[in-house]
Amino acid sequence: MTALAWTDALALNQPTLDDTHREFVDALNAVDAARGQGLAAAQQALQGLIAHSEAHFGQEDRWMAELGFDPATCHPAQHRQILEVLHEVRRRLQAEGDAALGLIDAMVPALAEWFPMHAQTMDAGLVQAMAERGYEPVAA
Repeated sequence: MTALAWTDALALNQPTLDDTHREFVDALNAVDAARGQGLAAAQQALQGLIAHSEAHFGQEDRWMAELGFDPATCHPAQHRQILEVLHEVRRRLQAEGDAALGLIDAMVPALAEWFPMHAQTMDAGLVQAMAERGYEPVAA
């Protein structure tokens, strides 16, 4: 079983963003799969999720900036909050080792719950604005 399965409900019919979202699901599932494989595996998978999320959220934030979205809106704020959590879990794993692995156990289902709602609301709004303005995104 995976933490989050890709389904048609997650698809926004924007190919670049849908590909990026599939990669997020894969990276989150890699962290989930690594949970029982020890500290080193968990850290490596988490680093993959962090790297993906930084690029993914940065890409969306650039698109919003190019479309003239107010940077104070909650969409980029959610991105920042998720990155803060990811970085804090990484920091705690480095500092506390195995004792912090429980953070992964809490983080994975929380992100699996957050992501579909974020995609279906915040990202769907971005896709709608892109379509209305004829904006063709360029992947980073």
